[in-house]
Amino acid sequence: MAGHKKVLLASPRGYCAGVDRAVIAVEKALERYGAPVYVRKQIVHNIHVVTELEAQGAIFVDEVDEVPEGAHVVFSAHGVSPAVVNEAAARGLQAIDATCPLVTKVHREAVRFARDDFEILLIGHDGHEEVEGTAGEAPDHVTIVNSPEDAETVEVKDPSKVVWLSQTTLSVDETMETVRRLRERFPELNDPPSDDICYATQNRQVAIKKVAKDADLVIVVGSSNSSNSVRLVEVALEYGAQAAYRVDYAHEIEQAWLDGVETVGVTSGASVPEVLVQEVLAELAGAGYRDVEQVRTAEEDLMFSLPKELRQDASGKRDERALGGRGTGDRG
Repeated sequence: MAGHKKVLLASPRGYCAGVDRAVIAVEKALERYGAPVYVRKQIVHNIHVVTELEAQGAIFVDEVDEVPEGAHVVFSAHGVSPAVVNEAAARGLQAIDATCPLVTKVHREAVRFARDDFEILLIGHDGHEEVEGTAGEAPDHVTIVNSPEDAETVEVKDPSKVVWLSQTTLSVDETMETVRRLRERFPELNDPPSDDICYATQNRQVAIKKVAKDADLVIVVGSSNSSNSVRLVEVALEYGAQAAYRVDYAHEIEQAWLDGVETVGVTSGASVPEVLVQEVLAELAGAGYRDVEQVRTAEEDLMFSLPKELRQDASGKRDERALGGRGTGDRG
C-alpha cells in the first residue's frame, strides 16, 4: 500500500561465534583474575563492545610491550603473528588466545603451504590485524593482494607453485573476482582446502542482498574499522538499495536519509551486539517505521569453546562450555 512504512530486518545479523567467544574470553579473564586485564588491539572491531569492556576493567593496547611484565593479555579475535606470541612470552605475559578458530584455520593453511614452498597470495586489506597475523606466519612466502586491480600487477616467482588464501571478512563477490583475475594470469593457481571467508560474513552478505533489492534505504550497524560491516554497505548498494549508510549508534541516523523512504533495510556486522540493532529499530519506530518484517536466509548454530587458557575454573574444574552467536536476537 502506498505510503506504508516498514523495516526489513536481515537475519542472520550481528554476533558470530568467534566474536561471542572473544568477548566472553575478556569477561571471563576479568572475572577470574580481576582488573586490569590487557587486550592487544580491539578485541573485536566495535566501539560499543570496547567501551563496555573498558568499563569492566579491560585495558586496550596497541602492542604487547605496553603490557606490564607478568600481566594477563588477551589476543584479539583477529589473531596475531608468531612474532607477537614470542614477544609476549619473552615479557612473561600470561597470554589468552581469543583468535577466532576460523582465522586460526587460515594461519595453519599459510604454515602448511609455506612448508611446501608455495608462494601465497593473501587476498585482504594491508594493515588489517587479521592480515598482519596471517602474513606473519610465513612472511617470506606471502604477498598481499588488496583488490581485483592488484591481481593485474602482482608478480610471482614460480606460477606453478602458487596458492591463494583470504582474510575471513571480505566481500565474497569481490574476492571471487580477485581470484578470477589471478587465475587468468596464473592458470595453475591453487585454491585453499576449504573456504576462507567465514560463514558469518557470507551469511550476512546473502541476507542483505535479499533485503537490498526491496529497500529504499539500508542501515548497517557497525563500526568504521569493521571490515565485514563496511562490506555490508557496499553489498547493499551493489544489490539494489537506493542508499546505504553505516552507523555505530541509533542517534547517528539522519532525518534526511528517511525523506521519501518507505522501506528501510536493517542489518549489523558480525561484531555488533543485538542491543544496538534494537535501538535502531526503536529510533525508526519513532519515525513511523513500526512494521518490522524479518528476512531470514540461514540458520546459524556453529559454536566454539572458550580459549584453552580459560577452560579451567579456579577450583581446577574444566569449563567446556561451547559458545556461539550470542546477541543475534534469533535464539529466543
